[in-house]
Amino acid sequence: MQLNTIKPSAGAKHAKRRVGRGIGSGLGKTAGRGHKGQKSRAGGYHKVGFEGGQMPMQRRLPKRGFKSQNLKFNAEVTLAALERLGLAEVDLLVLKTARLVGQHAKNVKVIQSGKLSKPVKLNGISATAAAKLAIEAVGGAVA
Repeated sequence: MQLNTIKPSAGAKHAKRRVGRGIGSGLGKTAGRGHKGQKSRAGGYHKVGFEGGQMPMQRRLPKRGFKSQNLKFNAEVTLAALERLGLAEVDLLVLKTARLVGQHAKNVKVIQSGKLSKPVKLNGISATAAAKLAIEAVGGAVA
């Protein structure tokens, strides 16, 4: 193989479409834009969602709902998950390495779902009122 024999693979290169270059090209005269109208003119187009003056779809439909972008930073862990984890001290890093919460989680809350038999100390993790009672009932603590 020499540098002067290298060629691109078949089909990798193709000629750019040249419009408005005569009838024989297949794209002469109107250059593939059709006849008349706003879309045939240079610089003539409309904004996204414009429906020719008709009330656009996004304005005909009612406004509904809102989803906070901060929700992706919140996570929750059940008492049953803490029981399966079986550690005496639990913090955010431990939960991330055990894949109980996502990597983006910043705020974690323990909810009461399932039973807890061993004492667990929570560091930097909040808990619901019922979960806090359940953790303290077995000798754990919420810091």
